[in-house]
Amino acid sequence: MKYWIESMRLRTLPLALANTITGSALAWVADGFRWPVLLLAAITTLLLQILSNMANDYGDFKNGKDTAERIGPRRMVQSGKISPASMLRGIAIVVSLALLSGIGLIVAGFTNRTSPSESLLPASILFILLGLGAITAAITYTVGKNPYGYKAMGDFFVFIFFGLVGVIGTYFLHTFQVEAALILPASAIGFLSMGVLNLNNLRDYETDQKTGKQTLVVLLGIRKARIYHSILLIGAFLLLSVYTMIEYHSAWQWIFWAAFPMVYRNLRAVQSFKEHVHLFPELKRLSMASLFVALLFSLGLLIN
Repeated sequence: MKYWIESMRLRTLPLALANTITGSALAWVADGFRWPVLLLAAITTLLLQILSNMANDYGDFKNGKDTAERIGPRRMVQSGKISPASMLRGIAIVVSLALLSGIGLIVAGFTNRTSPSESLLPASILFILLGLGAITAAITYTVGKNPYGYKAMGDFFVFIFFGLVGVIGTYFLHTFQVEAALILPASAIGFLSMGVLNLNNLRDYETDQKTGKQTLVVLLGIRKARIYHSILLIGAFLLLSVYTMIEYHSAWQWIFWAAFPMVYRNLRAVQSFKEHVHLFPELKRLSMASLFVALLFSLGLLIN
């Protein structure tokens, strides 16, 4: 059991909740919050993150990208703790659970709506497709003959599913409406999620380069990847600030800046590291800092 828990990479899970919390807090302000949507969205998002982690463990092994030189947490398949066949069965179980929770989330979101039934069909089909797309993206990041994670496309899909879809989709299932300004906090959460992925790829730069895994960091190089990291994290705070100015009601809405020292610590670590192994503990710290940003941003909305 401990090996299966290790394969889930629990240190990455706090970040997965950031979009659900943010979308739900925004829905609360819009008087559309519903507990079933929050709980099912949180479960679905966590399952998608676990699915991505397990599929990454299996895919990197099958494609020969995991080696003994790798710096990060040990992989269960590569280390022999879980066989490839067992990992595939585990992935199938998590996919089934994600499908069940995703269907429950859609049902909860579309229950007791006053809109005519014919207007619900396009939206329900869209969310089914988004759910299937999220599951597919979680798996094909490193699994299959043509993984997009090996073509420097991981950041894009993280932004889409853990940023825009995660925040705006959660908000819609609460309120059944969409506001243009939501793209700002949704993009901010997307930027933080991309920052965590970029940090992971910075840590694995040397082994990824040797094994031919072309992440965005390998494509950009260390110097530009450091600049890119700063743009993502600082950009997230700027986007939240712009949204706060647009939707300003009280000074409490600026409380999310209290999380900036945690993020700044990570920025300094990324800009100054000498050995890639030094980035290993930063992954958990940035994941927690990103969740803290989402919590404080949401708290500011709720107090207001």
